[in-house]
Amino acid sequence: MPSEIILISISGEDKPGVTASITEILGQYNATILDIGQADIHHTLSLGILFKMDSAEHSGHILKDILFRCSELGVHVRFTPVTEEKYNNWVVRQGKSRYVVTVLGRMITARQIGLVTKAVSEQQLNIDSIKRLTGRPSLDEKDLDHLRSCVEFSVRGELVDKNLFSTKFLEISAQEGIDISFQKDDMYRRNRRLICFDMDSTLIKTEVIDELADRAGVGEQVRAITESAMRGEIDFNESFRQRVALLKGLDESVMREIAENLPIMDGADRLMSVLKKCGFKIAILSGGFTYFGQYLQKRFGVDYVYANQLEIEDGKLTGRHLGDIVDGKRKAELLNLIAQVEKIELEQVIAVGDGANDLPMLNLAGLGIAFHAKPKVKENARQSISTIGLDGILYFLGFRDVHLDSIL
Repeated sequence: MPSEIILISISGEDKPGVTASITEILGQYNATILDIGQADIHHTLSLGILFKMDSAEHSGHILKDILFRCSELGVHVRFTPVTEEKYNNWVVRQGKSRYVVTVLGRMITARQIGLVTKAVSEQQLNIDSIKRLTGRPSLDEKDLDHLRSCVEFSVRGELVDKNLFSTKFLEISAQEGIDISFQKDDMYRRNRRLICFDMDSTLIKTEVIDELADRAGVGEQVRAITESAMRGEIDFNESFRQRVALLKGLDESVMREIAENLPIMDGADRLMSVLKKCGFKIAILSGGFTYFGQYLQKRFGVDYVYANQLEIEDGKLTGRHLGDIVDGKRKAELLNLIAQVEKIELEQVIAVGDGANDLPMLNLAGLGIAFHAKPKVKENARQSISTIGLDGILYFLGFRDVHLDSIL
């Protein structure tokens, strides 16, 4: 007799033993399981099992036994015959490209999910699975500042227009105040090994050169030079030299005081703790200053620090720097160099920064994240986070709160 393929769909109150009971019956009849999936949403079970019987003569018995067992367990069951043609078409689809779409925000609404899934559908991509990465949200309004919601979609298919897709996600993100990550789901996504951070306004909540300038009484002059550089009137290196020159005579004790009171970015402690425990190498690649990078190195256990070194003589700044200036191009070169030293592929590297001078390394790394960046930087980076702290990066890597709670 010909073989038969049947899809079992079970739903109802989740309780121990449902999956064990059904697979036990299938085992008694030597059925082959072709696919299986299960989800639990608010104690409601959804279980699907696609199985094949080499002979259809026992199908009536197996369906009867499963029906009786489901009745005893108080769950609903539905049987759907699947033709060989439909099954073969399903098998062929597994060769298509896989992607992960991550939606992150304080709270995620039905409208936001609707906009994201519509964009996925318009690209002819099929959603294979959906899972929540964050813990169960509280309804207590007092906890709003600590709320975070993240949903991950696994999708499959061939992109119609990748640039159009990315642009659509940027529009939704800006319009709805959520972060949307779109990544290819390949071996590299699951095997990141190195993360490179900008420092100022990324790992810390301030620009250290502004702090130094204020203490030296030249804050307005330094900010004017910074704005001139941002307008493209002078390049980064020249603006850097001009700003450092204005710091001449500042006492080294001021630097120590600032270092000891650096405002750490929200989520940095949680992120660093997880990364270290998971074996990541961590680098700071900064246009700021080594003095402060080394302070963060001790605090977080950072492996590499490359930044600009201020010259100090007799306990005071000379207004000069030592060595090459770490600008955007140099950051990308250093990222590439560290990856070679660590013997890892660039696709295994994460880069995080907020400024235009971070774009070269963001675009070189396998996963480049613009963190609380200006619109133009976000537009030119492949991923961005603007809704929560640095620990949002963990969700882009696929971590779930249930896993993080066991690590921390």
